[in-house]
Amino acid sequence: MMYQDKGLDKYDPPIELSFVREGDDDLIKALPGETIADNRWTRLYEEILGIRIKYDWIEQGDLYRQKLGVALASGHIPDVVKVNAEQLRSLSNQGMIQDLTDVYDTYASPLTKEILSQEGTGPFDSATIDGKLMAIPDTNASIEGAKYLWIRTDWMDRLGLKPPRTISDVLTISKAFTEKDPDMNGIDDTFGLALTQYLWDPVMGIGGFMAGYDAYPTMWIKDDAGKIVYGGIQPQVKEVLQQLQAMYRDGQIDSDFGFKDGVQEAKLIAAGKIGMFYGEQWGSFLAQSSRNDGSIAAEWQAFPIVSRSGAAPKVPLPFSTYQYYAVKKGYEHPEAVVKLFNLHLEKNWGETAEYETYYSTPQPVWKLSPVTPYPLMKNLEAFRQLEEARLTGNASVLKDEAKAISKNIEVYKAKGPDSESGWGWERTYGPMGAFAVLEQYIKDGQLLYESFVGAPTATMIEKKTVLDNLQIEVFTNIILGRPIQEFDQFVEEWRKLGGDKMTAEVNQVRSR
Repeated sequence: MMYQDKGLDKYDPPIELSFVREGDDDLIKALPGETIADNRWTRLYEEILGIRIKYDWIEQGDLYRQKLGVALASGHIPDVVKVNAEQLRSLSNQGMIQDLTDVYDTYASPLTKEILSQEGTGPFDSATIDGKLMAIPDTNASIEGAKYLWIRTDWMDRLGLKPPRTISDVLTISKAFTEKDPDMNGIDDTFGLALTQYLWDPVMGIGGFMAGYDAYPTMWIKDDAGKIVYGGIQPQVKEVLQQLQAMYRDGQIDSDFGFKDGVQEAKLIAAGKIGMFYGEQWGSFLAQSSRNDGSIAAEWQAFPIVSRSGAAPKVPLPFSTYQYYAVKKGYEHPEAVVKLFNLHLEKNWGETAEYETYYSTPQPVWKLSPVTPYPLMKNLEAFRQLEEARLTGNASVLKDEAKAISKNIEVYKAKGPDSESGWGWERTYGPMGAFAVLEQYIKDGQLLYESFVGAPTATMIEKKTVLDNLQIEVFTNIILGRPIQEFDQFVEEWRKLGGDKMTAEVNQVRSR
């Protein structure tokens, strides 16, 4: 197929574009005949755009991150490299990457420009250094960071408990799930609340719980005077840490959480040992694992996060664009990466979309592409289409993504042999699902966006990683039982080690 848009012109003869990337063994196992290096996306990019994708290397997990660090330090980078904000600033300072200001303006398709601007100017501000756009932001939807309280409703029903309206109710449920043998096996082996070693995990982290106390430990927020301050050093955080310490001491939190990442902690959910966790809308797919534990099928539901008073709490939405595509200095076709963006968006959400071929089969085949932009409101839009179809009976309102989700939900409702494959979709997109809760958050004005979204300041680049690691270490140790006064020492240390300087810098930069 030929496209009229300049941003989808084909190179003839074809050109080569090199990347490095993280592997995905599980996905490849599910797609016979395809590999990370040779698949439906690499073939499409060559066929339509004349761009041959080449990978200098592909590694898994930690090894990928280590190898990328070495490549960046040594200057051996591919034609296009995906980096975080600090790495972007470093590459720019070293003169290793190209200014993409004109390239983006000239080659981004109208669809790409519309979609990449859905998060406001923040993502582009964060990729702009000294007035030049030094990378294309891998824009992420802040709204997807909204947290919900996922609860095993079969346990709640069995113990005669009601959905929580306040934090006090959450604590009551957690205690009951821990002490009242909700799985009825006669053994003291259940926990009230899931937690992982990385306290801010999007699922099984403590962000949603903290928000119930007006505490936002990883965000830059505005104080009463309108000044931007760091949420992690505010007094409300201390109170929550004390509460979590008490829950840990009472056995309501897995005693080994400090050694477990999300994958390891999720095994307790799969084993039917945890009854509650805070998490994003995809928490349903984690909860789904507990329905295969051989006992009564677990039932979960997403509930709104709650506050101490019962008033609707603010739902924190940290700025979530944290990766960028930079192009190596000297590469003669810097516009090629923008063309990949254009085609990826076109084939999934444009007029020639083939969603069930290039996005979800229902395997997440979109991950095969080296660039993966998406419309930031796509999931909420899909839910709204599903709701309209449910209310009116008119299925013609369903576009590709909503149509695919609807099929998954229908499979679940049919209760046939594959019905379980649709359970998580129904729990997220159904009439009582997570997105129904999000609509309530929006209607009640509960969404709290981050107040600083610019490129990292000089002190952030130098100190932020050290300060972030210190924060996780101190907070974890307090939950595990260290004296609560260590929070006050942390605040002093954070401020001295660069926190005060960062705070001054972010207040000089234009805020949202």
